[in-house]
Amino acid sequence: MTELSSETIHASCVAIDGAAVLIEGRSGEGKSDLALRLIDRGAVLVSDDYTTLLRRGGALVATAPANLAGKLEVRGIGIVELPHLSEAPVALLVTIVSLPARMPADGRTRRLAGVDLREIALPALEPSAPIKVELALKARRAT
Repeated sequence: MTELSSETIHASCVAIDGAAVLIEGRSGEGKSDLALRLIDRGAVLVSDDYTTLLRRGGALVATAPANLAGKLEVRGIGIVELPHLSEAPVALLVTIVSLPARMPADGRTRRLAGVDLREIALPALEPSAPIKVELALKARRAT
């Protein structure tokens, strides 16, 4: 029997090569900005600001609440509509912090909707943040 559960979190989400990256942080910390910069580098929007997580068996899938699907808030411009995926399997959690550890411990994870996810901490507005997200996702895929 397939185990189903869900939870909605305050996080934006983009898919990079089909793998969802959750971007979690407080309002104004740069979730949407980081998502927009990743989209500019080839990612696809899944959800902005709030993301619903569905556990199907042992896998976690991200989807947008119906009223947010295909919409991204661009500070200074407003809400814009973008191409989006209706869902994507979650591979990584990015938590926005102002000053992350210089050399974080390997294997940091957090449990969401009953599934353990690899978690990294980044300052979202740092110019290299999109590249760091891509490197972390690439490293996760290599393991």
